[in-house]
Amino acid sequence: MTVTTPKGFLASGVAAGLKSSGGKDLALVVNQGPTYDSATVFTANRCKANPVLWSQEVVKDGTVRAVVLNSGGANCYTGPEGFQTTHAVAEKVADGLGFGAIDVVVCSTGLIGLANDREDLLAGVDAATAALAADGGVQAAEAIMTTDSVSKNVVLEGAGWSIGGMAKGAGMLAPQLATMLVVLTTDAVVPAPELDAALRAATRVSFDRLDSDGCMSTNDTVTVLASGASGITPTPEDFTAALTQACTDLAMQLLKDAEGADHEIAITTLHAASEDEAVEVSRSVARSNLFKAAIFGNDPNWGRVLASIGTTSAQFDPADLDVAMNGVWVCRTSTPAEDPATVDLTGREVSVTIDLKSGDARATVWTNDLTHAYVHENSAYSS
Repeated sequence: MTVTTPKGFLASGVAAGLKSSGGKDLALVVNQGPTYDSATVFTANRCKANPVLWSQEVVKDGTVRAVVLNSGGANCYTGPEGFQTTHAVAEKVADGLGFGAIDVVVCSTGLIGLANDREDLLAGVDAATAALAADGGVQAAEAIMTTDSVSKNVVLEGAGWSIGGMAKGAGMLAPQLATMLVVLTTDAVVPAPELDAALRAATRVSFDRLDSDGCMSTNDTVTVLASGASGITPTPEDFTAALTQACTDLAMQLLKDAEGADHEIAITTLHAASEDEAVEVSRSVARSNLFKAAIFGNDPNWGRVLASIGTTSAQFDPADLDVAMNGVWVCRTSTPAEDPATVDLTGREVSVTIDLKSGDARATVWTNDLTHAYVHENSAYSS
């Protein structure tokens, strides 16, 4: 169930001394080929961390041979010295594995403004290189955790080929992507342009629809590597469907591990004039602290849903909206309908359905409730 399940990949996770806890904090994933095709998407935040600035250049030619990731510090807004540290880490990985630094994606996660100790990182890279193994995916997934309570892994089997993946993220989950690092691997034969198209299609309906707390990270990176070791070339449709399933699985794992959350909420907008408008409406509800606080208190307050819909530019008649919560249509034609007291919100999973009656498009955005535990976690965060 890891990034090393597909053929042609090695991984490791070690303790480099970046975390005060002494836990694993540096991971390495290596593509052994025979092909080294890749695709990557990054945060849409204009304020980007040094590893993102470096990796944006690395991925331009569609070739990536290794991904090195550290937790314990984001290496964001750490000045020229921070970028030089990122470069030095890539060079260290490349030297140890026998290829160029320009083929090494670097990822970091943790506190912004915290300068990672370069010597610790470089020593950690040496240790991670020595520890590379065909079953090292579990250790790699553990090494990228920050406030995560569990590691996140996924494997999907195709017809003679497979996809593996690992992710980290538990807070600042918002588009584009989430506060997350994700590495996906496949032994299918997929050229870089097709990988890029498949990854963008997959993230558009998975990570980009995850909006736990409306905060966008500076470090988000999702990379997919294709080794071609299976010798099998799936159809673009089959590969995109499998990659989308893998990304959605990881996104749901991120949602369930969101900091301090008591509920996972799926907000689906139906009969919108366009998919973009459906997303806009669902996201408006996901971003409402009033709505999220109500769910925390097990209160099916559908009025807060309508109020959020009204802030959007979507097409709808304000006097003709329907809203259901956990299958109970508490609002019909913008008026009270079924008894809200019959809505059971005691379980973790909550569904909200909105009918705009303006078209045929639909979309779902996922979020969490707003809890005391979330506030506590983010008032005293440490890496």
